[in-house]
Amino acid sequence: MAERIAIEHLLSRGRPSDFPVAFREGQVLAFADFEARAAGWRAAYERHEGHRFALSFEDTFEFAAALLGAWHAGRCVYLPSEIQPTTREKLRGEVDGFAGQIPSSTPLLKFQEGARAEWTPLSPEAQALVVYTSGSSGEPAAIPKHLGQLTREVATLADLFDDRLGPSRVLATVSHQHIYGLLFRVLWPLTSGRPFLARSLPYPEDIVAELSHGPAALIASPAHLKRLPDTLDWAGVRGNLRSVFSSGGPLSTDALHACRGLLGQAPVEVYGSSETGGIAWRQRTQDEALSWRTMPGVEVRLTEDALAVRSPHLPDGNWFQTEDRARLLPEGFELLGRMDRLLKLEEKRVSLSAMERALLESDLVREARVVPLSEGNRSVLGVVAVLGPTGRHLHADSGKPFLNRALRKHLSSQFEPSVLPRRFRYLEAMPVNSQGKSTEAALVALFDSRRPPLRVLEHTADRAVLSIETPASLPYFKGHFPEKAILPGVAQIEWALHLGRELFTLPPEFLRMEAVKFQQLIVPETLLTLELTWTQAKGSLQFKFTSEAGTHGSGRILLGEVRG
Repeated sequence: MAERIAIEHLLSRGRPSDFPVAFREGQVLAFADFEARAAGWRAAYERHEGHRFALSFEDTFEFAAALLGAWHAGRCVYLPSEIQPTTREKLRGEVDGFAGQIPSSTPLLKFQEGARAEWTPLSPEAQALVVYTSGSSGEPAAIPKHLGQLTREVATLADLFDDRLGPSRVLATVSHQHIYGLLFRVLWPLTSGRPFLARSLPYPEDIVAELSHGPAALIASPAHLKRLPDTLDWAGVRGNLRSVFSSGGPLSTDALHACRGLLGQAPVEVYGSSETGGIAWRQRTQDEALSWRTMPGVEVRLTEDALAVRSPHLPDGNWFQTEDRARLLPEGFELLGRMDRLLKLEEKRVSLSAMERALLESDLVREARVVPLSEGNRSVLGVVAVLGPTGRHLHADSGKPFLNRALRKHLSSQFEPSVLPRRFRYLEAMPVNSQGKSTEAALVALFDSRRPPLRVLEHTADRAVLSIETPASLPYFKGHFPEKAILPGVAQIEWALHLGRELFTLPPEFLRMEAVKFQQLIVPETLLTLELTWTQAKGSLQFKFTSEAGTHGSGRILLGEVRG
């Protein structure tokens, strides 16, 4: 194995000029190449006034050289995880310059060809890095890092895992623009003398192809590991896979089983955050509920059921309070979920509160709630909104798909495309329970596949008229009947009751039905009109389904208070 060299001494001590640092399109990029690129970037920073610079590169080798060049120029690197317009605008007020692949409207530092540099050791006390994450308020928070924090964490990774990797290359599906990718894909390989691939591997086919070239470690995320197709020749290459790492979110049981079966091993899962650095790890080779083991030097305790951490990866010796609920165990701890409204979606942390505020900043929405939804084997976001006048007019004139696109476009200046909401529900009023609260369960229920596409045409305190579509994809049509699909009467009653609860404040207790009649069959693709009338004095919700063919169903649902 190669000599381990701390990042502070990597360029001042150096490695042999032909020592492989990275691979790009079959080409070996040696230490001499890395030193030359770092020198050119150092010269670029030194020619530019200012101390703070934002970096955004696609190529990991070039990013690593620009990073080391900045540190040796005495600069602090700001590391945005994305470069959406709103992010760039905010960064302009925080940094003195930009480098890398950033839209041309932003002035960029220019690499200085032919530059040479004398290297001296870096100071571990240097303010080296600022990464971004969402705070509990939902606003992006800047997390500063001293170089010593990074080098201590990299040393911890090397102590824990170097032996299992041996002389292997490093492959990654994750971006080096995030702290996980920066540590595992860039700094740890550089200090341990392990060459890395300069490009990311977004597709499983890429992973298989790269593993065929020899021993490698894979730095991945749950989003990638849960989508490994069993149609690829994993058996032919998994002998070259030295280890798999996963971080950035919880690894599902399905993804764990897929890794065991296809890759021949369970991933090493790493738990931590941008603020804390690495906290703990585990490898669930057999036990699916294995507790988390703290990393060397890390202490944990509970404060009101939430995990608190003291660590050499933090800037000081104080305790850091996380928002993760946990239970301490003799061999470590168990995580029990988040305490705030931050969500990891595709390994990107998104604040549901911030997204709701952004929706309200448009002139389309008067109220908005954002909720996580399950869609197959992944999570997506859904929006429940009460429209303002402009939104109602747009919905009426152009339809729901056009309004959905308008809201996604509004959010795209503040959020990455992968976290934008995929499903929308527009209501006249938010559903509330008897305490006047809109529960997440009630909001999620609005996205039930059994709920039909609809538009509210009229709505008063005691009457509503809705237009309801009945696409053939509705699950109610399956099996009713084999000879001819029809909408069962129970579905009409369920729609009437559920939509009545959305539009009126109804008593919680279902008592009975009266005068229920089903006059005509409802077949797929029938455009229905539903008229609902609420008589509070009688506790009666009257419903009537009609179409161009006439009346299909009608009746009364009687409701009352819960009886003790």
